[in-house]
Amino acid sequence: MTDPTQRSRGLNKLYPDAPTALAGVVRDGMLLAIGGFGLCGIPEALIQALRDSDVRNLTVASNNAGVDGWGLGLLLETRQIKKMISSYVGENAEFERQFLSGELEVEFCPQGTLAERMRAGGAGIPGFYTRTGVGTQVAEGKEHKEFDGVTYILERGIQADVALVKAWKADTQGNLIYRRTARNFNPNAATCGKLTIAEAEIVVLPGELDPDEIHTPGIFVHRLVHNPRPEKRIEKRTVRAS
Repeated sequence: MTDPTQRSRGLNKLYPDAPTALAGVVRDGMLLAIGGFGLCGIPEALIQALRDSDVRNLTVASNNAGVDGWGLGLLLETRQIKKMISSYVGENAEFERQFLSGELEVEFCPQGTLAERMRAGGAGIPGFYTRTGVGTQVAEGKEHKEFDGVTYILERGIQADVALVKAWKADTQGNLIYRRTARNFNPNAATCGKLTIAEAEIVVLPGELDPDEIHTPGIFVHRLVHNPRPEKRIEKRTVRAS
């Protein structure tokens, strides 16, 4: 098979490494959508390259905030994130410290609502109504509307400046296949970015993926990075006592 790392054709979106893929794209103050569920399906190499780029004042929409020392926790340690839009952040002590001290702004968003906000942004839908969060702090400051005697709140779609996602397999034209839990947020994050960069464990040439198995078409992906040996850390390992 021809080496897919050769960027000889115009449709080849593969970059040599994560820092190169981020070059000229990331900047201070931007909104990023980052895929992953816990530590599953996070774009490890791209997150580390983002940390090393030293961009600041980021707003990050992601289901989790990583853990101390890994995932988005790396960006919290370096104070590169000013605001998180997320659902679950309970595994990160540094996140808790920054939030309670007023150093970090947090917009808590129910998990399904966050997924739909990303999906809506990618579909060009500016907002939608949902019952989730009515009567709670989630609904404060948001428009309320009644349909058939039931109250809903208006949630805005998310359109990120840049989306960073992790795929299991990709071709050089940016078509992506995810595995298992990694399909939770990555597909929606991929479509809501004005510019989307994907990281994949396996990269093949066009035509080698079964079209019926592709989850994110390459039209949504602008740049691609090959990371054949991700660490795939486990967020919390629990084993039976021997």
